[in-house]
Amino acid sequence: MTGGPLQGWSATQLLAAYQARQLSPVEVLDAVLRHIEACEPQLHALYAFDPDSARQQARASEARWLKGQALPLDGLPLTLKENIATRGTPLPLGTAATELIPATEDAPPAARLREAGAVLMAKTTMPDYGMLSSGLSSFHPLSRNPWDLSKNPGGSSAGAAAAAAAGYGPLHVGTDIGGSLRLPAGWCGIFTLKPSGGRIPIKPAYAGRVAGPMTRTVADAALMMRELSRPDWRDATSLPPQALDWQIRPTPLKGLKLGLMLDAGWGMAVDPEVAAAVRDAAQRFAAAGAQVEPLAGFSTRTMIEGLDKFWRMRSWLDFCKLPAERQALVLPYIRAWVETAAGLSAAELFEGYSQMAAFREAAVAACEPFDYVLSPVSPVPAFAAEWASPLNDPTRPFEHIAFTLPFNMSEQPAASINCGYTAAGLPIGLQIIGKRFDDVGVLGLAAAFEQLRAPQRAWPL
Repeated sequence: MTGGPLQGWSATQLLAAYQARQLSPVEVLDAVLRHIEACEPQLHALYAFDPDSARQQARASEARWLKGQALPLDGLPLTLKENIATRGTPLPLGTAATELIPATEDAPPAARLREAGAVLMAKTTMPDYGMLSSGLSSFHPLSRNPWDLSKNPGGSSAGAAAAAAAGYGPLHVGTDIGGSLRLPAGWCGIFTLKPSGGRIPIKPAYAGRVAGPMTRTVADAALMMRELSRPDWRDATSLPPQALDWQIRPTPLKGLKLGLMLDAGWGMAVDPEVAAAVRDAAQRFAAAGAQVEPLAGFSTRTMIEGLDKFWRMRSWLDFCKLPAERQALVLPYIRAWVETAAGLSAAELFEGYSQMAAFREAAVAACEPFDYVLSPVSPVPAFAAEWASPLNDPTRPFEHIAFTLPFNMSEQPAASINCGYTAAGLPIGLQIIGKRFDDVGVLGLAAAFEQLRAPQRAWPL
């Protein structure tokens, strides 16, 4: 990328240029802000965009570089997903039903990246309560996919994926509880790592929820992981501090045993173009010396139907706490989904909750014979921008997350990396899954695939 527009430079390239005094953080930020101003009226990826604050941060960063006191990510433009708290900024959670109260402190991911010197420009959009794989929101303007403005960027890290693909600087952070990092990354052609559960401290923490980097390159994601994985006592579910080598090198492939899963066991049928791109990725690994074997789907309709009931009830209880006038502001799709929980019994709720453990056990057992597992991220390419999900049906809201959800429940690291394009030019995501806690290994295999895959198309916008 060096020599092209500054907003397209990677984080590693920018740091090298800062170190060599070839560029300054102020110069780079100005280029990124100009690009955002040109693209944002089409994309609607940002919330709480604050150029003045970003310029102050960039000037402070420039001073540190000149004094030889630079921090690890000093001067790198950054966005954070709207639901990652930053002091002084309200968290709408994607919905017009939320009372806008400024956050009192930075959540752990925000705190770590600020401490490392990154320049926070804005938050990024998400759908109502993060419960959609879509850029549709009752609070934010409709977010769109940079590759095709008629298409959805995915969600719930909708704005983050769109911003990364469109070149709103190199560093972005999203969150994931069932695919909210990987799905938009796959549909927008970028890279993301859903880390092992607890690897990145987060607040609030609950079952399956993680934060993760969203970038254009594996190296930039690894650069962020070094900072994001630092300890924070506020997350009681986080892993103990561990000295990991985040200087990622491509994993040697000869003799590696990879599973290839093209049928998740339930959910939407895999689109032929998606299947072909994932098979091509597997063949490239095999040609480089890896042993690739088929892996049958291991999760079931019973698992997702139970978990759906549990999630509906959790959201229904939150919905019921809202005054009637605020309930009316929630997206109709979300209201239609949660209202079905009103008649659930205690037995149904307990059985639904237990499916988290069922997913976990099935995923860990299925992956055990392999070093890593490959699969589609989504069974289908990006869908209509105005839709809430690929089926746009609140009675079948999760048919597209069959490949991603199990690995939230199992707490295994899983990445999305672009592996091809549809005939219409839409990106297709390959999911790379590792054993629990092998975040470094997943990044290494993704770095190897960066070298194996076909040449990538020019970034949009």
